[in-house]
Amino acid sequence: MTASPTPVVFIHGLWIHSAAWQPWVELFRKAGYDPTAPGWPGDSDSVEQTRKNAAAVANKGIDDITNGYLDVISGLPAKPIVIGHSFGGLIAQKLLSGGVAAAAIAIDPGQIKGVKPVPLAQIRSGLPVLSKPGNKKRAVALTRKQFRYGFGNALTESESGELFDRWAIPGPGKPLFEASTANFKKSSPAAVDTRKRDRGPLLIVGGGQDHTVPEVVARAAYKLYAGSGAVTDYHVFPDRGHSLVLDHGWPEVADLTLSWLARQHL
Repeated sequence: MTASPTPVVFIHGLWIHSAAWQPWVELFRKAGYDPTAPGWPGDSDSVEQTRKNAAAVANKGIDDITNGYLDVISGLPAKPIVIGHSFGGLIAQKLLSGGVAAAAIAIDPGQIKGVKPVPLAQIRSGLPVLSKPGNKKRAVALTRKQFRYGFGNALTESESGELFDRWAIPGPGKPLFEASTANFKKSSPAAVDTRKRDRGPLLIVGGGQDHTVPEVVARAAYKLYAGSGAVTDYHVFPDRGHSLVLDHGWPEVADLTLSWLARQHL
C-alpha cells in the first residue's frame, strides 16, 4: 500500500494574504507532500476581498489565529509539517510545542515570550500599529512606504511596490500588542514551551536585512531552545529582508526548507 503524502500547512504572517504561499504549495506538492495554505480567521478568499472587508480580521489575537489552524489540523489525516512566516512562525512554534505538528519551520518568526532584543528597526516597523492603543481592536493596513521599510527594504523599490500591490492586506493589531507586552505578563499568548523535549524538529530562519523581525530577534528565539534536547536548527540568509518568502528569491528559501526536511526524514 502506498503511504499517504505528509500534510504541510503554510501559515502566513501579518499583512500578507495566504495566497502568497501558492508557489510554495505547488513546489511542495511536486516534492510529494500534501500542502495547504489556509488564511487567518476573518481573511477572505482573495486579497481584494480581504481589503474590502477589513473589519472581519479586526480584534483577532494570537490565540484566535492558533485556534483557527488547530481547526484545520484537526481535519487532516496525520500530524502536519507547519511552515510559518513572521507571526505565522510564532504560530508554528506554538503548534509544534502543543504536540499537533510533526515538525515546524519558523521563518522570520514573530517575537515569542522570552525574547529580549527589541531593535530600533523593529520598533519603527511596528509603529503603524503600536503608536495608537485603539489599534489593538482594529484592522490596520500598511501604506506603500511602510511596507517598503518593513518588508521590501532589501529589494528594489519597484519589486517592493509590486509585492505590496499583489499581496498586502489589512491585519489585526492585537497580535502585535500581545507580542510586544509578552515579557511583562506572567501569562501571554506569545508564550511557547521552549524546553519541551518530546516534540518534533524545529528550524528557525532569519533574514540579515529584516527590519520587521531583525535577525537578532530570530536568533534570540533559537537560543531559548538550548538544552531542550529536541532537534532545533538555525539558518540565516544574510542579505534578505522580511519579504524573503514571497519575493524573487523565495526558491532559495524553499529549497533550504525541503533539504532540511529531507535530513529529518520527513
